[in-house]
Amino acid sequence: MDENGRVWVARARGKFKIDAEIKSSNPIAVGDWVTLLLEDEAAGTAIITAIEPRRNYMVRVSPQNRHHKHIVASNLDEALVVATIHSPRTSNGFLDRFLITAEAYHIPATIVFNKADLIQGEYEAEWENRKALYESIGYKTFTIQATEPASIAQLSRHLQGKTTLISGHSGVGKSTLINALLPDLELKVQSLSDWSGKGQHTTTFAQMYDMNQSSHIIDTPGVKEFGIVAIDQYELAQYFPEMRALMHECKFNNCLHINEPQCAVKEALGEAVSFERYDSYLNILDSLPKTNY
Repeated sequence: MDENGRVWVARARGKFKIDAEIKSSNPIAVGDWVTLLLEDEAAGTAIITAIEPRRNYMVRVSPQNRHHKHIVASNLDEALVVATIHSPRTSNGFLDRFLITAEAYHIPATIVFNKADLIQGEYEAEWENRKALYESIGYKTFTIQATEPASIAQLSRHLQGKTTLISGHSGVGKSTLINALLPDLELKVQSLSDWSGKGQHTTTFAQMYDMNQSSHIIDTPGVKEFGIVAIDQYELAQYFPEMRALMHECKFNNCLHINEPQCAVKEALGEAVSFERYDSYLNILDSLPKTNY
């Protein structure tokens, strides 16, 4: 769609795959601004001749090549992750990998806890703990029932004037939420798999929808895990805000916050740094390529 709202069918020149700044399986992503060379104005076809510099972008490991990035979307004002306490359960590891990626690419992130009707009994305490944990770090959270439009009124106001990427596990109600935000859209919604209790993919590629002229939503495929790519093991702690605030007090500049002496992060465990987030840090650190400092 151009600045005047006209939709064009455009094809890219092959050189983008060669000249791309990063090793990516998709050189052009949803949210990119591009330069078009009109091919047939009457038919509405054009050729993409250039990609404008990106303000930011969200990436994950490419499904085709784990050594390449897959640009999920670009030029974002916010990245929103939809989570559920159960049916299915969104792990802390998934949330933290998403938040780390958003931090690394300078995108404000928000957590939306969906299926509020299921937050009862034993699950209520877990929701309260998670909500308090992430809010204490500085992340904004919403708790909603996506099947009830009135429940998302505050979230809808929050999204006004922004281009927002929405992601989450399959089955967390992402499509239901987008349908509630955009009632005329009628995205396909699929129930949880009877045998696994996990969601089935209803979105196969990222797509942008307009809430209004200044507010846009980018729907992304449901993912089982948000694979981190191109983050060095010595960088990782920088993308945990609570650890970033302390790491300059560590004795060593290359502290990995594992067993080094006089580590400010380790000394803050159970207080400024939660054990849950620290466990996520260790698990993610273990998955990253090892480099010499």
